[in-house]
Amino acid sequence: MRLLIVEDDDAIAAPLLRAVQREGYDVVRVAAGRPAIDLVAAGGVDLLLLDLGLPDMDGLDVCRQLRADGFVGGILILTARAGELDRVVGLDVGADDYLAKPFSLSELLARVRALLRRSPPRTGADDAPEASDRAPAPPAPTAAVPDPSPGGGDRFRVDRSARRAWVGDTELTLTAKEFDVLALLDDHRGAVVTREDLMARVWDENWFGSTKTLDTTVGRLRQKLQDGSAPIRLDTVRGVGFRLEGAAPDA
Repeated sequence: MRLLIVEDDDAIAAPLLRAVQREGYDVVRVAAGRPAIDLVAAGGVDLLLLDLGLPDMDGLDVCRQLRADGFVGGILILTARAGELDRVVGLDVGADDYLAKPFSLSELLARVRALLRRSPPRTGADDAPEASDRAPAPPAPTAAVPDPSPGGGDRFRVDRSARRAWVGDTELTLTAKEFDVLALLDDHRGAVVTREDLMARVWDENWFGSTKTLDTTVGRLRQKLQDGSAPIRLDTVRGVGFRLEGAAPDA
């Protein structure tokens, strides 16, 4: 696993590097936002530890740009901005978790492990040499779950153990939170899952305050399902929650 630390303060970055390297991860550190965006674009990054107070651009803009560019790995924000509004904004622009400074290294490493468990498998040019030595992977795993709803057939499939989802032979590119929301809604196909239940099970059972981050995640997920011509609909049940169900055959 390769981690990218984006932190301009040497006094913070040095112990972070040592702690993460002791866990056996491959770690790269940069001190500004633009080099971080370029490194991620080159491929091979599984998780970012992202400071917000960077010298060339705000860390929130870095996070927003990475998600817009299609990065689906984990993003853990590390910042002295401990206010609830900053935390909500960070999650809204695509971060997976938020850790306020000062923090303990043990808590940081626990969150890193959790995010890496939930992050989708890395794909990219850096994986090509190994992939060429293996037999081609099947378009969908045997553990995939067929869509039982009208109009769905077996075109939409979710593999919870591999944390991957397909429409036909095309894999959907999902962030960790987008997959968690999709899998939970798919577990209750046709039924309404309340906003409170989604926030408690995908984010934090002790979450309080704005749930705009849920709406943002659902909006991105709905767009990806539509762009992929998935034979399902992600409906909003106003004032209650969300429902995933098969689309009509002529939809």
